[in-house]
Amino acid sequence: MRHLFSKTCLAFLVLLMPLPLLAQDFQGKAYYFSKSTMELGSFGARMSEAQKKQIQENLKNRLEKTYILTFNKEESVFKEDEKLDAMSGATDSWGKNFTPGEQYKNVKSNTLLQNQEFYGKQFLVKDALLSIDWKMTNETKQIGKYMSFKATASIPSADLSWYDFSWSNSSEDENEEEVKMTEVVAWYSPQIPISQGPLEYWGLPGLILEVNVGNTTLLCSKIIMNPEEKTKIEAPDKGKIINKKDYQTTIAGKMQEMRDNRGRRN
Repeated sequence: MRHLFSKTCLAFLVLLMPLPLLAQDFQGKAYYFSKSTMELGSFGARMSEAQKKQIQENLKNRLEKTYILTFNKEESVFKEDEKLDAMSGATDSWGKNFTPGEQYKNVKSNTLLQNQEFYGKQFLVKDALLSIDWKMTNETKQIGKYMSFKATASIPSADLSWYDFSWSNSSEDENEEEVKMTEVVAWYSPQIPISQGPLEYWGLPGLILEVNVGNTTLLCSKIIMNPEEKTKIEAPDKGKIINKKDYQTTIAGKMQEMRDNRGRRN
């Protein structure tokens, strides 16, 4: 990707970059809080505010999550904070089949490996990192103690939700010529000069601290640099190896089979 920055902005980025992070051996942990709002559409128009609030509360464990990104200069592992999930006591066995599993990214080898479980069957999704054409700007804001810069991108919606599934995912949708796009706004800090971020997001000259996409905001709430107890960053190796496209096809087929079986029982 080609990006054009003014000389002034480039000089500012260099000044922001802390030298200790340029050392060969360093590691960090970034904690992210994800919050989504639920679109109720025409169904919500017939509901009272109390009913809407109750639905939001019932689905809180789906709409609000905490994640940890452990990273070094080339690799990262992104996963949900299981401790907080256990403390909440909430279970969402259905939803867990369509949420992102533990994810490993390697920017040097351009590799993504992601654990996905679907009704007890383990998959290891292996693919290239998502290609994102970021448009960087000079707009800044402070996130914690880090000066952050704004970047935007337009990404095919299917590339961001390949692990998800809804009954509306039909063959008719796949045949549509128009590719649905999702607008993404990211804030990254050159003070942590690594090309990593949460979920599929990466490829900027600094750690991505905030992502705004659709009805979801993913915000970094805490960063620990060079913790005393290092975490070994390892690529996962368990599960049936499959790429994103084949995983989508497999899950869509399983869901159709479940729907057909339910129809026969009825």
